[in-house]
Amino acid sequence: MRIPCEVVVRQLLPSIRKEIAKELVETHSMTQAEVARLFGVTDAAVSQYLRKKRGGNKAMESSLKYGEFMECLRASARRMAMGASDFASEMCGICMASKRLGVLAEIYRVETGRDPPDCACTKDTALA
Repeated sequence: MRIPCEVVVRQLLPSIRKEIAKELVETHSMTQAEVARLFGVTDAAVSQYLRKKRGGNKAMESSLKYGEFMECLRASARRMAMGASDFASEMCGICMASKRLGVLAEIYRVETGRDPPDCACTKDTALA
C-alpha cells in the first residue's frame, strides 16, 4: 500500500514546484536561473517545469479546491519573490494547505483508488 508521504513526494511536490516556477517567472519576472537557485535545482529542471515536462498532476488540477490551493501558491510565490520567505518554509506551508483543503486526499484517491489512511500525513497538523 502506498503511504500518503509517497504521494506527496512523487505527485504533490513536483506539481507545487511547477506552479511556483511558473508564477515566479511569469508574474514576478524572475529568470529560470534565479528560480533554479531558489529551488536548489538545475536550470534544466526549471525549464522542464515551465514546459510542463515535469510536475503535471491532473488530480490536483481537477480538485474542487484547486482555486483556493492556487491562491496559497501565488501568495507563497509572492513572498519568495520579495525575499520575505524561503523555499523550504513555503513548501511546508503549501503542503499543509494541501492537507487542510483536502487536495492531498483527492490526489491519494486518484493515485491509489482508496481513501487515504487516517494518519498525520493527511491531516492539517498545525504546529503549536
